[in-house]
Amino acid sequence: MSSERDDARIGPGAMVLVVGPSGAGKDALISGARAQLQSDPTFVFARRVITRPAHAAEAHIPMSVAEFAEAERQGAFALSWLAHGVRYSIPADIDSDVRSGRLVVVNVSRAIIAEARSRYVRAPVVLIDCAIEIRAERLAMRGRERADEILSRLRRTVDGFDHDAAAFTVDNGGPLDVGVERFVAALKAIAAAAPQQP
Repeated sequence: MSSERDDARIGPGAMVLVVGPSGAGKDALISGARAQLQSDPTFVFARRVITRPAHAAEAHIPMSVAEFAEAERQGAFALSWLAHGVRYSIPADIDSDVRSGRLVVVNVSRAIIAEARSRYVRAPVVLIDCAIEIRAERLAMRGRERADEILSRLRRTVDGFDHDAAAFTVDNGGPLDVGVERFVAALKAIAAAAPQQP
């Protein structure tokens, strides 16, 4: 049974699941890493589809709720989830990158980890975190939500999420360049541990 499951999962590359609480700076670190690694074909930085208008603080593909539902019905997404009343997804075409041995890096909900691990042979987790006071300040600065919505994000926990299950934990409470360097080091370590392509 185990071998059948392994054969069904997508590899030999990896789906690198970047997770962490709201305001930890996941998108900022991903953007910084993308800039540093843009000439390295090993790494692919997936853009999410989100049912929210385009915003300067977030590079995503905006889609209406109706468009999202139709795309999901047609199998256009590799992974999708709901958080804070907003739908998120990863386009299915990234699976070809994983099959070719690349590392696809994506910001996902902690609630989607189990599903991702059932879909991909390798789905290492990189946890981005920092002090709650820093997160609160960042959420307020981006000006995307009301005070009560920010409070809801800060209080959010994910049942069943084990912090010790993360392959790497990156402290992003200091200067952005330091956080980016730590994140890039984690990604390179994951790449170094990957099976060699034939």
